[in-house]
Amino acid sequence: MKILNIESATAICSVAISESGELRHQVQTEAPYQHTSKITLLIEACTKASGIALEDLDAIAVSMGPGSYTALRVGLSTAKGICFALQKPMIGVSTLKALAEGVRKTLVPADDLVNILICPMIDARRMEVYTSLYDVDLRAQGPDEAKIIDENSYQTFFELGKKIIFTGDGSEKCESVIHNTHAVFHNGLASASNMVPLAEDAFTRNDFLDVAYAEPFYLKPPNITTPKKLL
Repeated sequence: MKILNIESATAICSVAISESGELRHQVQTEAPYQHTSKITLLIEACTKASGIALEDLDAIAVSMGPGSYTALRVGLSTAKGICFALQKPMIGVSTLKALAEGVRKTLVPADDLVNILICPMIDARRMEVYTSLYDVDLRAQGPDEAKIIDENSYQTFFELGKKIIFTGDGSEKCESVIHNTHAVFHNGLASASNMVPLAEDAFTRNDFLDVAYAEPFYLKPPNITTPKKLL
């Protein structure tokens, strides 16, 4: 099966094409928040480089959030447009779970896998992040949540001897406040390549979204303000 994966939830937008669960090609924006102007160009470049045309795809996978309100809508509207035009099924992938997948594939059997947790974090301004916890088999250990991080965050898990690997653009600012020998910071960012195994799994289970009614998972309402009147 051939799947187009679209990741637009955070500052960098990326697109990847996979075949039978293997990454064929990936491209991404070089500067942050160029989603609107670049996403269709990324898709075109990816199809050309992989030799797989849009018509030959079996499904479109899109990152559903949480993340940037506008960025998520750009990715989802693009995915919907392709699905409607070509009558392709659409797969939704959790941005947090895909971030966790990026860490999971770096682990080796020699690691103490039983006591490892993966904590993806997406920057939500100030010391707040969108986050969750997963074990090494990507089983959720709690809900997705908007969480304010301080020096006491995750202490319960550390006291139980759990090693937590933090990843994502939200983890960078948390490194300055989370001080524990069981805390490890991974420099992974949201990437379409990390969506590949999750999208493949969803396809085999026929876990598809309703293209007409699918909405991004914002986790929090968007911060919309009224523009000031010009004098």
